[in-house]
Amino acid sequence: MKQLFFVAVGVVIGFAVAHRVANTPGGARFFADVNARTKAFTGAVADGYRSREAELRTDV
Repeated sequence: MKQLFFVAVGVVIGFAVAHRVANTPGGARFFADVNARTKAFTGAVADGYRSREAELRTDV
């Protein structure tokens, strides 16, 4: 139970720090870059999934 408390406190502190950092110009650029990379990664995964699904459908 004690470990769960420390995890929760860490998450709250992390969100508070991220919010402060996001309000700076450098932080905003950093989070915009992270967001763009995340979207590119999820797009690549989705494209790969669709490609493989189409491949499997033609084999049946």
